[in-house]
Amino acid sequence: ERDSIILDGTHGVVMIDPDAETLRQYQKLRAQEKKYVSGLARLKGQPAVTLDGTEIVLQANIELPHDVNTVLEVGAAGIGLYRTEFLYLDRDTLPDEEEHYATYAGVITTLDGLPLTIRTLDVGADKQLAGGAPDSSPVVANPALGLRAIRLCLKEPSLIRSQLRAILRASVLGPVRIMIPMLSNLHELGQVQSMIGEVKADLDAQNIPYDHNLPVGGMIEVPAAAISADLFARRLDFLSIGTNDLIQYAMAIDRGNEEVSYLYDPLHPSVLRLIHGTLEAGRQCHTPVAMCGEMAGQPQYTRLLLCLGLREFSVHPASVLEIKEIINSSRLGQLSLLTETVLNAADSREVAEILSEVNPLH
Repeated sequence: ERDSIILDGTHGVVMIDPDAETLRQYQKLRAQEKKYVSGLARLKGQPAVTLDGTEIVLQANIELPHDVNTVLEVGAAGIGLYRTEFLYLDRDTLPDEEEHYATYAGVITTLDGLPLTIRTLDVGADKQLAGGAPDSSPVVANPALGLRAIRLCLKEPSLIRSQLRAILRASVLGPVRIMIPMLSNLHELGQVQSMIGEVKADLDAQNIPYDHNLPVGGMIEVPAAAISADLFARRLDFLSIGTNDLIQYAMAIDRGNEEVSYLYDPLHPSVLRLIHGTLEAGRQCHTPVAMCGEMAGQPQYTRLLLCLGLREFSVHPASVLEIKEIINSSRLGQLSLLTETVLNAADSREVAEILSEVNPLH
C-alpha cells in the first residue's frame, strides 16, 4: 500500500497520508497554480513596462552555458549575471584562455545580439578551488570574510588574466560587459582597472580586436561599498547589487549557519536603506544600477524594489515571467508614495505589513 505525500514548497511543509479534505484542498491549489503558470506564457514576447509607462530592464542569471536556452525561452532582455565559477571547479588545472573564449563565444552567439554581463571569478566562500590555484591558502574558519572573489584574484592574477583576455576578445561578437565581484574599496577597483588596461595593451600589441568601449561594472555586496556607492558609481559604467552577501554581511551572520540563519532578513531596515542608498547614488551619478541577488527574483519583493527605485532586475530564468507580470500590473506613481514610509519603518514587520497591502494575489 502506498502513502500519499504532499510536499508544500511554499510553506516548507511535508504531509504524509493527509486526510481527504486536505488532499482536495491541495489538488485545487495545484490546479490553480498550473493555470496561473500557463497564463504567464502570454508575456514571453512582451516588454516589462509598468502601468504608468516606465520600462523596466528584466534580465536573467545563468550558471552554465546551456542555461542561455532557457533565457531565450522566457524572453528575458539579456543576461545580467553570468557566473563563471563552473570553469574553475572540480578540476586540477586552471582553464586556459581558449577554453574561456570558446565558452563565452558560444553564449554570445546564441544570444544573437542580447547583452551579456560576465562576472569574473568569485570563489573562496561557499565555493573553493580544489586545485589549480597557486599557493592555495589553508582552510579558514569563516571563508566569507577571507580571501575570496576579487581579493583572491588580485593576490593571484593568473586566476583571471586569461579570463579577462578571453572576455575582451569575445566582445567583438556581441554586447558584453565585465562585472567585478566583492569590491570593498577604490584601491581594489584601481588595481582591477590597471589589470584590464594591461590586458588591452597586450591585445593592441598583438593586433587582436576587441570592444574598446566594453563596459566595466562592479557588484555592490559589501556594506562598505553600498555606503560609498557614489564613489564607485563615478568610476564604473554600471553597478549591480548582490543581495545574498549584502544581507549576510549587514546582519553579521553566516546564512549557511542554522544557528543564526533566522537573522537573514531582506526586509531589515538597514538592508533596505543600503539598497536605496545604492540606487540613489547611481541615479545621481547617472550610472545604471541593477540587482542580481536572490531578492530580485522573489515576487513578494518586486513592488518593494520598484518602490526603492530599482529599474533593472536580473533573476533566475524561472522567475522572469512572474516578475514581469507583477511589473506590468504595478503603478510606479503609487509605489513611490510609499518610499519614505518604507525607509522609516522600525522593523521588518512594519515593512511586511506595507507589502501585504500592495502585493498581488493569484
